[in-house]
Amino acid sequence: MKRSLDGFPKIEVNTQRKEGKALKKEFFRKERDLLGEEAIPENAYWGVHSKRARDNFPFSKKVPPSLVKAYFAVKWACARANLEVGLLEAKIGNAILKACEEGMEGKFNEEVIVPIFQGGAGTSLNMNINEIIANRALEILGYSKGNYQKINPFDHVNLSQSTNDTFMTAVKVATLWQLDELEKEIINLQETLQQKEKEFASVLKVGRTELQDAVPITLGMEFGAFAEAIARDRWRLWKSRERIKEVNLGGTAVGTGLNAHPEYIARAIVHLNEITGLPLAKAMNLFENTQNLDVFSEVSGLLRSLAVNLRKIANDLRLLSMGPRAGISEISLPALQEGSSIMPGKVNPVMCEYIEGIAIDVMGKDQAIAFSCSSGQLELNHLGPFIAAHILEMIEELKLGINAFTEKCLRGIRANQERCNELLEKSFALATCIVPYLGHERTSELVQECLREGKNFRDFLIEQKIFSEEELKNILNPLEISRPGIPGFGKVEVKRP
Repeated sequence: MKRSLDGFPKIEVNTQRKEGKALKKEFFRKERDLLGEEAIPENAYWGVHSKRARDNFPFSKKVPPSLVKAYFAVKWACARANLEVGLLEAKIGNAILKACEEGMEGKFNEEVIVPIFQGGAGTSLNMNINEIIANRALEILGYSKGNYQKINPFDHVNLSQSTNDTFMTAVKVATLWQLDELEKEIINLQETLQQKEKEFASVLKVGRTELQDAVPITLGMEFGAFAEAIARDRWRLWKSRERIKEVNLGGTAVGTGLNAHPEYIARAIVHLNEITGLPLAKAMNLFENTQNLDVFSEVSGLLRSLAVNLRKIANDLRLLSMGPRAGISEISLPALQEGSSIMPGKVNPVMCEYIEGIAIDVMGKDQAIAFSCSSGQLELNHLGPFIAAHILEMIEELKLGINAFTEKCLRGIRANQERCNELLEKSFALATCIVPYLGHERTSELVQECLREGKNFRDFLIEQKIFSEEELKNILNPLEISRPGIPGFGKVEVKRP
């Protein structure tokens, strides 16, 4: 057995490597917990607690980088507060702060070896972060990793804390950061739809209810409705931040603040706002805030509402672009890739299908979050890691999906104005517009007569000398049709018997 310069023991192990036929020596350190000893690779910043968690939880979905960064930020704020109230020695505290700053930069993301799906309410991730910080701080001060008599993951890094206040605080920080990023994409989406609303404002077409011809509308009106729905989602998510910003940091195990200095509690959140740039606030009731995670169910529900609207928009676009020859084909979507391995020339609406799949996945995760939030018992919700995994993944999926949908699909949509006119002329959408001039019964009779003769309704009305071409032009003015009132009123004579 060898020893490091500070006397900490190393274990020497020979392992076969694919580097020619040479044997390479690897060194391990021994770490102990209440269950016994484990050999940890000498260069690893993680320790025995991380190893046990990695071995126990086999589904290896990685911890989201935003949560890793947020957890290092929480630890930085706690260390700063502990330093200021005199609970941490300056040398140790400054080394911990430096390690946390490096962690926020992403230097130790690969050292987070525990999966996000884990039992224990997040204790495994908390200890993984604690061990990384402790070992990096030891390294900064010139000690060997694992020399926890000098800097301890529990007594120094986790000082004044519990998993139960740091974990969910980190999740809220990560959620708020991610919501900021999502909002940028929602704004871009909304503005793109509004641009299309203006671009297509004069494109008259058939409106449809229950997939049947209804009344004339403009293509711009359809895109305006899409934009309004997305604007509503944007407002909902913005309002939800008010409740997410309340954190239980300083509450320690159950929200009572046991083993946390009163001044530390006040300072920790101030420093967390400083390092994160967020307006976090101490929860009015730390005990309640530790118990209940319903705010994540609320935010999840609002993300589900966004997904609902995205799915509706995507499917409407698929219908409107259906064809190109044998369908509605009132719009053309950008051609992105070949759509068939057997049918030549086929191009599918892949971005609409992509965003619909994401929307459905988000709806499913919302259900998982609802069940998880309702599964908390007494003073703690043990399923916090699953809630964290789902909420952060939902936001990330939506952020990336909306960006791709906006840039690769919506921006390139073109109106097929000739097709819109053709379908409008073939339909009886015009019939509703002339009811104020002829009455419902007379208009119905004309529709049936026109159907029997197989004629175009506009041509039929002109042929029967019921309206002139100029009168019908006034009635079908896009500006008239897209606002309340009788289209052409004052310009067209009422012709009821």
